[in-house]
Amino acid sequence: MSAAYATFGLAPAMRAGGVLADGGYQVHRDFVDFIVDGRPLLFQLSDLDAVSPLASDVPPAIFTAQVRSLLLEADAPLPGGRYVIYGCPECADLACGAVTAVIERADDDYVWRDFAWQTDEQFDLELNGYQGIGPFRFHGDEYRTALNSLLDAEGPGSRRVLLIGARVALLAKLAAALRTIGIGADITRDADRVPAEELRGYGAVAFGRGVGEEERAAVRRAFERAGVEVAYVDGLAPIVPLLVAQIEHALDRSPVALRRLTRLVTADGEAGIEVTSTCRVQLTAYRLDRLSRTHTHELFDGLLEPGHHRIPLDGKCVKGESYVVARTAGSVLVESMPR
Repeated sequence: MSAAYATFGLAPAMRAGGVLADGGYQVHRDFVDFIVDGRPLLFQLSDLDAVSPLASDVPPAIFTAQVRSLLLEADAPLPGGRYVIYGCPECADLACGAVTAVIERADDDYVWRDFAWQTDEQFDLELNGYQGIGPFRFHGDEYRTALNSLLDAEGPGSRRVLLIGARVALLAKLAAALRTIGIGADITRDADRVPAEELRGYGAVAFGRGVGEEERAAVRRAFERAGVEVAYVDGLAPIVPLLVAQIEHALDRSPVALRRLTRLVTADGEAGIEVTSTCRVQLTAYRLDRLSRTHTHELFDGLLEPGHHRIPLDGKCVKGESYVVARTAGSVLVESMPR
């Protein structure tokens, strides 16, 4: 079967990190995704938790080598002319599983074909191939222009966060959690004293509930003077996993139209969710009781088809001061429960 022409593009994407309800951690990864015919190729591979080889946290020399490899300026890393398209977000080890494909030239064009799931260099395409995915034929000029643009770019946005609040112990726990999942974090109460060149290293600022409007305004002025655009996060509650989820959402630089999870609302004992492709969605509730103790409840964990969904919420889990976090492999949304 000959490959039909498809459009090729690139867009920033994220594998959302987080502090999980069971106490575990999921590493944050920023990467560049492949956009085929206007949609992320990753979304065509069902519910796959993976990142492309074009990840922001690899050394520049390796990143450049990955780009050159996709341009076929280097030998294929796997037998049969196969290249890794998506790999494990935790370790990138082939043994954990990877989506691979043959990449080859056809005159001036580039063709991606025979997509498969591999856990070893040897595999059976009949058993492990992705049926119905590809082959894709990309116009050479479009393909080369997109990938070469990565070599000229200044690099992805910063994954450092500035934490500002009155509760030092909470901020220290939050900073430790963020660093564990791969996000740098620093604590301060006075951004005026931070040099402009340091402010340029932050991608987000998170304010605690005890930070007043004057302090918030002073921080914003400091970043404006430094010529830095950052995302501002108003911490909803002194709950570390909840704050991490808020910060993850703030750091998401992917276009909204290219996200899997695009909407979360809570009302009348239900959560309204919208997803753009089949994916696993997890709903977790965090509740503060009258003694400011945190209670965590898993509300939902399952595959959802594209579209709008209404999920009933256990009233006991979301009474009082409660918050709901919706999570997919690449997106996180947070919503307060109406009181």
